[in-house]
Amino acid sequence: MKKSLEIILIVMGIIAIIAMYSYAVAATGPVEPLGRASFVKLLNPDFYPDHPHSQLLEKYAADRGSACALVVHYAGTSNYRSYQDGSVYIIELGFVSSAGPETEIDWGQALQYAIFGVPDGTWKFRINGVDYDNFDDAWAEVMEEAQAHGQQGPIPMVWHGSARSGNPMINPGCGFPLYYYVCWKQYGRFAAYYYAVSGLIFPYLNSPFKSFELKNYKVLQSAYTSGRLDYTKLSENEIEGINASLTDPSIFTSVYMNILSKRQNGQKAIYFTE
Repeated sequence: MKKSLEIILIVMGIIAIIAMYSYAVAATGPVEPLGRASFVKLLNPDFYPDHPHSQLLEKYAADRGSACALVVHYAGTSNYRSYQDGSVYIIELGFVSSAGPETEIDWGQALQYAIFGVPDGTWKFRINGVDYDNFDDAWAEVMEEAQAHGQQGPIPMVWHGSARSGNPMINPGCGFPLYYYVCWKQYGRFAAYYYAVSGLIFPYLNSPFKSFELKNYKVLQSAYTSGRLDYTKLSENEIEGINASLTDPSIFTSVYMNILSKRQNGQKAIYFTE
């Protein structure tokens, strides 16, 4: 019993040291890794001004006195434009995999990345419609944008976190590998481990949408993959009709009804994805 207690105390001590080290290096580094922004998509496209998850990221940054925030993605068809949302300038960065978009987790690759890190030269990176062949050039663009918009201190960083399929409590969702990569590149292996774990916990403690997203993830995933959340391809009449169907209280909760009551601007969404 005594030996078991000693082992537990040693493990807790190691975790505490890693946590303190991670906080210390991030305090003077370029980014403050927060964690996962969402479990599933509420609207498509994501992260444009006034989108619910964009407003949430704005709040995370504003609460920390930050002029900017960074959200990282698994690059799809979006150009990942930076934009102003309220008082916060939001920078988007996506990684482009040669394997193309994937919805299932490659556990073998995940284990390889966890042990050895993400090999340099594996991905391209996209920001503001431009693809960069290496991380350093893309990151220099992130830093230049942040400085141009008054950033002082570390930029709060989240990964998108939307899982297109599967249980989002198991699937960490879009952008997690890039979030992990940035943490590893900036702060090293052990800090990357710490921020990966703390980042997975983050939305459970901070997101006001967590209960709704987790309770309704199958319905939301189905709506997304069937195009019923896509505001870029719809006429005004179609948008109104879809809003009415999505606010059906027999399918969706009052939380989502409140989100959709804030009339979404489809043209605004289009601009930030093309």
